[in-house]
Amino acid sequence: MGWLDTTPVLITGAGSGLGRAIAERFDAEGARVVAFDRDPVKLADLREWSLGRIVTVQGDVTSPEDNAKAVATAVEEFGGLEVFVGNAGIWDFFRGLLDTSPEDLARGFDEVFAVNVKGYLLGARAAAEALRESHGSMIFTLSNAAFFPAGGGPLYTASKHAGVGLVRQLAYELSPEVRVNAVAPGGMATDLRGPGSLGLDGTSITDAMPIKELVRTRSALRNDVEPADYTGSYVLLASRANSSTVTGAVFDISAFGTPQRPPAQ
Repeated sequence: MGWLDTTPVLITGAGSGLGRAIAERFDAEGARVVAFDRDPVKLADLREWSLGRIVTVQGDVTSPEDNAKAVATAVEEFGGLEVFVGNAGIWDFFRGLLDTSPEDLARGFDEVFAVNVKGYLLGARAAAEALRESHGSMIFTLSNAAFFPAGGGPLYTASKHAGVGLVRQLAYELSPEVRVNAVAPGGMATDLRGPGSLGLDGTSITDAMPIKELVRTRSALRNDVEPADYTGSYVLLASRANSSTVTGAVFDISAFGTPQRPPAQ
């Protein structure tokens, strides 16, 4: 018996990285998972890994129609939805204010906020009615950049601070039926990409920098972190039996140490 036995869950950005680790952990905890991602190849691999237990939906989190399709799939497949995990995101690769032209700042802002903020807002809107019926919960992935500098550049940092406000506002609006919380992990080696408007959609964080070494040397605990290491807080917040009194909270699990300037790109 797992903490999430038979719980219907929808996870965005579930094709790789932290999203996939959450999907795998939730599957191990007994949840019935719908994985939503824009990459059909990654989704096919996840279906194969799960032997068909995980249902997949291909789409774009910035599309109202695709978010609605993902929620409808969960309801049709599992009879309802109890947990929505907004996780899809992009990073700005430490692009600094003075290193970025005004035109690139404008384009980068539109794309980063479209995925990291609008994507969460549209996912929440699509899932809200089903979650009110089930008295379920929303969990959003934020970042240490929601609290501290040096987790990215101004575009990413601002988007994650916006996420904190979104969590608090939705927790207020959707109470008492729906709990709304977030998890703020630190860095990790994944396939996390950047905005195409800045020419960063073809580069992953793992390819661009020695992220494992940076996380180990800059974090307070000096440990080698894998995406799976961050999934426990999601399980806790998704479990009605173990977090029924928690809403409007952001769990900082980054073990963030002293901020340092990133290496020159």
